[in-house]
Amino acid sequence: MTSVSHTHPLVFTFGILGNLVSFMVFIAPVPTFYRIVKKKSSEGFHSLPYVVGLFSAMLWIYYAMVKTNVTLLITINSFGCIAETIYVAIYFTYATKKARMKTLGLVLLLNFGVFGLILFLTQILCQGTKRAEVIGWICMAFSISVFVAPLSIMGRVIRTKSVEFMPFNLSLALTVSAVMWFLYGLLLKDVYVAVPNISGMILGVLQMILYGIYRNSKSNNVATKKELPTVVKVDQEQPTKVNCEVYPVNISSLDSENGEGKDGKILGDSQINSQV
Repeated sequence: MTSVSHTHPLVFTFGILGNLVSFMVFIAPVPTFYRIVKKKSSEGFHSLPYVVGLFSAMLWIYYAMVKTNVTLLITINSFGCIAETIYVAIYFTYATKKARMKTLGLVLLLNFGVFGLILFLTQILCQGTKRAEVIGWICMAFSISVFVAPLSIMGRVIRTKSVEFMPFNLSLALTVSAVMWFLYGLLLKDVYVAVPNISGMILGVLQMILYGIYRNSKSNNVATKKELPTVVKVDQEQPTKVNCEVYPVNISSLDSENGEGKDGKILGDSQINSQV
């Protein structure tokens, strides 16, 4: 298949659709972070997907500026940088001290250290089209990392049988976005754009399948928790049952047969007290 110009109607259409759907992907976590702000707690959420997402957006802007003729990549990833920065800032504000230090370390490592190193080396060691190729390979690798990052959430869904931390709308938006950008890259014959979105489509479909499997499991867990007090109630009734069997027999038999009732009662009480 031959590549077409970036001004071709199909390329422009899929680029615009990719921008629109990617915009929805970037704003999809808004309810999640609204919940974090409202509860003033990061709860069980992780900052890794947002830090990696910010790093990926920075790389794609760099790639688009070096290669040129891919303006639609610049527009959406510029918005992505702003959105991901806000998300990381909110998480950092309400996370625990340990999670905060971990997030800070990730930001310094990826968004400052690694990106700065890539920027420096590619400017010094690479020239012309070679620079765009090197940056393209780097972008492709980290774009796959962005799609793979939710694997930790998928593992948590399987372990807990709860989809609380994997919204269906986000999974759907990621899948549709991957389809749009795959077609955009395919028409431009840009492997660095097309290939990562293949993994995005696959992982997006897997997330939606998991959601369909475990979406009703949470109610079953709640029902199981409600049965627990019954077990405690049985344990509390058992000592009373033992006392009823031992105490009356000793008293009645000793009182009716001889005059040692008082001594026997004292003996019986001492046996019961030693068992309780």
